[in-house]
Amino acid sequence: MLKRLSLLAMVAGLVLAVGFADQTKNKIIIPVEKTSPSDGKQMFNSYCAPCHGADGRGHGPAAQALKTQPVDLTLLARMNHGKYPDTHVLSVLQFGAEIKAHGSSEMPVWEPILSNMNATDAQAKQLRLGNLSRYLERIQVK
Repeated sequence: MLKRLSLLAMVAGLVLAVGFADQTKNKIIIPVEKTSPSDGKQMFNSYCAPCHGADGRGHGPAAQALKTQPVDLTLLARMNHGKYPDTHVLSVLQFGAEIKAHGSSEMPVWEPILSNMNATDAQAKQLRLGNLSRYLERIQVK
């Protein structure tokens, strides 16, 4: 009886381990280091460039691992009739996107991460989000 129970426990553990390994094998880990809240380019290079590329065109080193190609962030204004969609960009940074680029999970929601960098300073959080959005506005294709 004990032998049978041990065998059943091992099989259950193996099934759980394989299931967990399958869920995590395609996850992309982006190391998050504290950046200056006043430097939108530095934040972009730290948080966005791994997927969207240093030029913002969607060809970052992690893009190959995604099921859907990352958005070309230099075309946001062009896709919005020539006007940079700042409200939409801020919304995506705070709440995520509806694009399922990473298979079972959505684009990372950066607001909680950026907020934790300045947990006691709501103004710094808004500064981070605003400066990142303004940097994206500066890289728009004319």
